[in-house]
Amino acid sequence: MSEPVVFKRSLPIAFLTVLRTLAPAIVAIAMLVGISRGFGLGFRSHFTMLAVLLAILSPVILQPPQMATLPLATGKWSAVASLLARWLFMLAVLLAIGYVTKFSEDFSRRVVLTWAVVTPVPLILVQLALNHAVQRLMYSRSNVRTAVFAGYSEASVALAKRLRDNPGICIAVDGFFDDRSSERLGMEEGARVLGLLSELATYVNTHKTEVIFVALPMRHVQRVLDLLDDLRDTTASIYYVPDVFVFDLIQSRTGEILGMPVVALCETPFSGYRGVVKRLTDLSLSLLGMLLLSPLFVAVCLLVKLSSPGPVIFRQRRYGLDGKEIQVYKFRTMTVTEDGPTIRQATRDDARVTPVGRVLRRYSIDELPQLMNVVLGNMSLVGPRPHAVTHNEEYRKLIKGYMLRHKVRPGITGLAQVNGCRGETSRLEDMQARIEYDLDYLRRWSLALDFKILFKTVVAVLGDRKAY
Repeated sequence: MSEPVVFKRSLPIAFLTVLRTLAPAIVAIAMLVGISRGFGLGFRSHFTMLAVLLAILSPVILQPPQMATLPLATGKWSAVASLLARWLFMLAVLLAIGYVTKFSEDFSRRVVLTWAVVTPVPLILVQLALNHAVQRLMYSRSNVRTAVFAGYSEASVALAKRLRDNPGICIAVDGFFDDRSSERLGMEEGARVLGLLSELATYVNTHKTEVIFVALPMRHVQRVLDLLDDLRDTTASIYYVPDVFVFDLIQSRTGEILGMPVVALCETPFSGYRGVVKRLTDLSLSLLGMLLLSPLFVAVCLLVKLSSPGPVIFRQRRYGLDGKEIQVYKFRTMTVTEDGPTIRQATRDDARVTPVGRVLRRYSIDELPQLMNVVLGNMSLVGPRPHAVTHNEEYRKLIKGYMLRHKVRPGITGLAQVNGCRGETSRLEDMQARIEYDLDYLRRWSLALDFKILFKTVVAVLGDRKAY
């Protein structure tokens, strides 16, 4: 598939992807510099022009095939042959440019011929090394996602077989759910029924299953919708097999896995390159923010410490990405540090809030330590606000689709907050409004939307009266 929506992505993989793109140009230019100086010619102006051409042409012509296919499906000799063919093509392009511009007459033929013959060796070694590094990351246990199928059909069996035969896709199939018995289904060797469709949601939550392939017949649309309702209390990614457009869910998009069509019905907006862009933006802005705000951090720490007994930093368990527990950091603003089965929300004129804490909460300064959560990777600058674990357990039973907000990292600020959904949620309707904004954020995410929310957050903090 053009964008492998089932792969987990990480900064190391992103770094290696960039390095694989730049490596051919770096190696070719380095070899040109070394060989020209080895012949005692130095690096003259015409060699500089050639280096500029290499920097422009190499990422285009010597660009390796997409990571989705090369390190997972292509053998070493195929990669070598592909690189040699691309190298010869680039030499032909350079000769054509030299002939047209007459620049070729300025070059030493000994240097150019030596460079043309010798350079493919380090190019091949570097590409194979980078391919091996990408393979190690892709095939690591941390990159494998567990999957189950809802429905035992010809399509689901075919896809499950392809996943088993191609471990590079990094999906481990646990089994199938179907309302028919194994005998009636006539199951193939190695396949197993894990339970009824009504038991799927419980199994997914218990076993932390990450991917669900829904392979029920198209004529059973209502059955599929009922199944999706049951799965709204999970954080699993859901794909429909085959391709239909009858659902309006989170980040719905089409794709294919090893030739089998699938539709993502409920997926994170941060798969593939978008997740890398989001993470790099979070890292750069949060580190810059911590640097610029460091004097304020020191001043607040002193004020909190001197104003009331207790720790400066308040830690509380909350749910993060995929519903996993994280610890969120805040400047302590109360005389208590609640993190148990019962947590009382802050109310207006709450006696537990200290005088210093009241000012910190009014301008949301107490949230600034969460920049460290962003750096650590368990939060984002923008996303659904994390709630205390006890509140999560309460509201997930009352609001349909509540847990879908955990398909992304929680944020320091979010779409709900800049639309007035801040402060105490004394009514169920208040929390429902927040969840609607959170899910709308997942549907509409873009980097521009993140920056718009960050700008509106500054305006909201200065003018909002709901923070207390």
